[in-house]
Amino acid sequence: MSPERRWWSNLVRVLHAPRGVFGDLRETEPNDLHARQEPVLLIVLLAGMAGVLATPVAGRLLDSSEYDALLIAVWTFIGGGFYGFAVYLLGGLVLWLAVRGMGRFAADWRGARHVLAFACAPLALSFFVILPLRLLAFGGDTFRSGGSDDGAGGMVVWAVQWAFAVWALGLLVLGLRVVYGFTWARAAGTFGLVALFLAALVAVPAAL
Repeated sequence: MSPERRWWSNLVRVLHAPRGVFGDLRETEPNDLHARQEPVLLIVLLAGMAGVLATPVAGRLLDSSEYDALLIAVWTFIGGGFYGFAVYLLGGLVLWLAVRGMGRFAADWRGARHVLAFACAPLALSFFVILPLRLLAFGGDTFRSGGSDDGAGGMVVWAVQWAFAVWALGLLVLGLRVVYGFTWARAAGTFGLVALFLAALVAVPAAL
C-alpha cells in the first residue's frame, strides 16, 4: 500500500484502532510526512467547522435577515477553516512545548501538530453527525436564538457533542503515550497543559 493510501485509510483507523495510527506517526521519512498532509488538512477543516457550529454565534445567525442557508454554509466553511488552523498551529505549538517540557527534546513541531490533528478526528466526524441531527430535530431553529433547541432535545444534542469532545481528548492522551513513549501520568500532565490552552481558544469564540 502506498503511503498516501495508508494515511487516507488511517483517517478511519484512528477512530477504531488508534494505537496503530499513532504508532505510524513516529515515522519521519519525507514521503510519509508528505502523505499525511491532505488527510491532516481534511481533519483540521472539518473539526474547525464543527467547532464554529458549536458556538453561540452559530445559534443566532438567522436572527439577522442578512443570513440565509447559503451564507451560513460560507460562514461555516471560512470560519471553520480559520478556527481549525488556529487551533492546529497554536495548539500544536503548545503541545510541542509541553512535550519538550516533559523531557522529549527531540520532538518537532510538525510531529506534535500531526498528533493533535489525528486526535481531533472524532471532532471531524462529529460534523457529519451533529449538524444533520440538529437540522433534523430543530430545522431552522438550529441557527435562531430562543428556538425549539433550547429544551431537553437541545441538551441531548449537546451531550452527544461533548461525547465526541471527550473521545478526542482521550485520543490525545493515547497519542502522547504512544508517539512519545510517555507514562500515563506524564501523558496526562502534558495533556493538562494543552487543555488549558485549548479551553482558552474555545472560550474566545464562545464569548463573541
